[in-house]
Amino acid sequence: MGKPAKPSSAAPPPPPPKTVHSPLLTYASMLSLLSLCPPFVILLWYTMVHADGSVVGTYQHLRNHGLLEGLRSIWPMPTVAAGKIILGFALFEATLQLLLPGKRFEGPVSPSGNVPVYKANGLQAYAVTLVTYLSLWWFGIFNPAVVYDHLGEIYSALVFGSFVFCIFLYIKGHVAPSSSDSGSSGNAIIDFYWGMELYPRIGKHFDIKVFTNCRFGMMSWAVLAVTYCIKQYEMNGQVADSMLVNTALMLIYITKFFWWESGYWCTMDIAHDRAGFYICWGCLVWVPSIYTSPGMYLVNHPVNLGPQLALSILLAGILCIYINYDCDRQRQEFRRTNGKCSVWGKAPSKIVASYQTTNGETKTSLLLTSGWWGLTRHFHYVPEILSAFFWTVPALFDHFLPYFYVIFLTILLLDRAKRDDDRCSSKYGKYWKTYCNKVRYRVIPGIY
Repeated sequence: MGKPAKPSSAAPPPPPPKTVHSPLLTYASMLSLLSLCPPFVILLWYTMVHADGSVVGTYQHLRNHGLLEGLRSIWPMPTVAAGKIILGFALFEATLQLLLPGKRFEGPVSPSGNVPVYKANGLQAYAVTLVTYLSLWWFGIFNPAVVYDHLGEIYSALVFGSFVFCIFLYIKGHVAPSSSDSGSSGNAIIDFYWGMELYPRIGKHFDIKVFTNCRFGMMSWAVLAVTYCIKQYEMNGQVADSMLVNTALMLIYITKFFWWESGYWCTMDIAHDRAGFYICWGCLVWVPSIYTSPGMYLVNHPVNLGPQLALSILLAGILCIYINYDCDRQRQEFRRTNGKCSVWGKAPSKIVASYQTTNGETKTSLLLTSGWWGLTRHFHYVPEILSAFFWTVPALFDHFLPYFYVIFLTILLLDRAKRDDDRCSSKYGKYWKTYCNKVRYRVIPGIY
């Protein structure tokens, strides 16, 4: 797990994470997501690939056949071929995670006073993955178009297999937690949905959340982006400029992610959200399907943007990705130097905040109130949403569905901003009130 901050052996396990919303809304949201997300993944794939991207077309199919029968006829069963693709990819990424060299990185102190330790080799794994995948195609060993041809079966297998994996995480959290940062809420649905463990591991070195979130989820996004590009080339003998812009922006964004992966380990996903359905099923299924959906749509809907429009969209997207990166870099550098750095050419403005761990130990944190972080408390979400828009807009506006990811991402990040604010308010108390008085807006300057 890493080095503990000497918590008392008699200390009770940390309480489960508090819900942000009312109990009724929390239960309704959890049950809705548990029941609706799996079929939505299949419906989105069917609409993109077999219904010409038309939501109306899919709706008419379900109406003509009845909801259950229509869904049953749409839903492909997992196949051996799909299983081999998933298993091969998962084993390859797990091997890279374990064996590739990387610098030691210590994550933030956990609520129980533990310090998780990671091996930062994500960028190497990303490079090896893309070079291997493209080499297999170039030398005729494996055709990535096969992945697209079995996409429905792959998603179906992921839907069921990842659900089973989340059951494993639930059981592991009860019987063999990896650290003291674990515990039950007393409610099985909440424990399954939000997770039991903050840092689950298999053995000493294989971090499950790093695998699900980074090495499977984010890596599959990159692999599928390349797959869609190759599939369009094999179908049409060329790749449309719209697909090139979409693929380039996605790969630049994912490259940025792995360049900054150690910073991601300090974010809410890793340092605060436990390993349950919400995070792990989402990264194993939702990311490969929903996040890649604009490219999935473009395979069968090539758009010729023209050099001027294509270049304009590409440059706007790159600028947004850079600003998103610079926001995270600015905060990470501020934390690394304990506030002894320059922010936009000046000494940073900050608030020194103290808090207590669940073991009663008093610690301090620095809250940055200048630079990007002086504009709003979560300004980095603005360029992230705009980046998603710019790699989607090459699809233009013939159909609504390609923009579902942008809408989903906006809702996700606004909710995450609220959850993070509530968590920080509980953690820092009066210091957080001082911070909010200084940085008044949550996400959008002057608006929200």
